[in-house]
Amino acid sequence: MSTKIIFYEDRNFQGRSYECMSDCPDMSSYLSRCHSCRVERGCFMVYDRTNYMGNQYFMRRGEYADYMSMMGMSDCIRSCRMIPMHRGSYRMRIYERENFGGQMYELMDDCDNIMDRYRMSNCMSCNVMEGHWLMYEQPNYRGRMMYMRPGEYRSFMNMGWSGMRFMSMRRITDSCY
Repeated sequence: MSTKIIFYEDRNFQGRSYECMSDCPDMSSYLSRCHSCRVERGCFMVYDRTNYMGNQYFMRRGEYADYMSMMGMSDCIRSCRMIPMHRGSYRMRIYERENFGGQMYELMDDCDNIMDRYRMSNCMSCNVMEGHWLMYEQPNYRGRMMYMRPGEYRSFMNMGWSGMRFMSMRRITDSCY
């Protein structure tokens, strides 16, 4: 299944538009600003800075006529990343400290609160072995989020998330598409 998202310069799908079917590290060459979008197929992460930096927002199929006020974005979208569909199992190890130190727990399903489930007050690194995940700053999948694809993440602080703690995690499953 191919993916497709259409970005618009103005709210309510007005102004110039840009169609995207894959990753785009810098949208400034296509649009001077972006205040609404329509996801026709697939799922995307959108970022308020170029090169997949800054605040991240998960977009599934649907219309976002004014996502800045809806999601509390302080700026417009500057880059986007397509999230490939994953079929199979999900596995992620979360660690209390950087470089895979401290307590370790393995997740295979969603966790709405690591403090309640594991008595873990902080998550500073992780290893995503299977699937694609969203990690949230607050329990119950609230607050700022970060997209995690398979790979080792030794230090969230070195990734620009120094003041952020992750307290809940959710799998990006077929139902998101």
